[in-house]
Amino acid sequence: MIVQKLLSILIGYIFGLFQTAFIIAKLNHIDIRDYGSGNSGTTNAMRTLGKKSGFLTYFGDMFKAVLAIIVTYFLFSTKCEGHMFIIALYTGFGVILGHNFPFYMNFRGGKGIAAFSGLVIGLMIYDYKFFIFGFVIFFGTLLITKYVSLSSLILMFCFFVEMVAFGQLKMINHLHDSDRLEAYALAFVLMALSFIRHRTNIKRLLNGTERRIGSKKED
Repeated sequence: MIVQKLLSILIGYIFGLFQTAFIIAKLNHIDIRDYGSGNSGTTNAMRTLGKKSGFLTYFGDMFKAVLAIIVTYFLFSTKCEGHMFIIALYTGFGVILGHNFPFYMNFRGGKGIAAFSGLVIGLMIYDYKFFIFGFVIFFGTLLITKYVSLSSLILMFCFFVEMVAFGQLKMINHLHDSDRLEAYALAFVLMALSFIRHRTNIKRLLNGTERRIGSKKED
């Protein structure tokens, strides 16, 4: 299984290298990393290039995670029967690494939230709970606070809590008992990585200068 897990990360990383915002910006003859927050993700694309480009960026970054999980499912489902939930997690982890740290962009990518949402959607093959909870948590927080960054951070924190809670209660479908600690560790790493990538947003949230949804430009 070690080989399959490593291959899942590699496959995910390759899919993650498809930088939707960067490509759309290049078609508009700009490098999105030189504008707004300098981030190659959905929020900066929306603020820099407009709502249409922002939505295209989100769906592009989301679908690459879903497609990567589908690919590893067909490649490893026979060999790793009973362990595909953890394989999907490793694949999604690889996609987020590729999205956040693309080698051809000097490792300056996005923050991984759209790609993470693709991971959660991909997990619906095995268990729908993470999608339902994630949808309610993210959009509920966004509706109340209007902060995309805060909603993203709460989403990631809750994903880790859900993984541990559901895992301990043995309520995660297709998660083998021997994979539970790995699932917890991966969920924690994803959460920690998200907080690290949002460190400037956290500073702005704390000092009250973070822009709410609908702002036309990044601080």
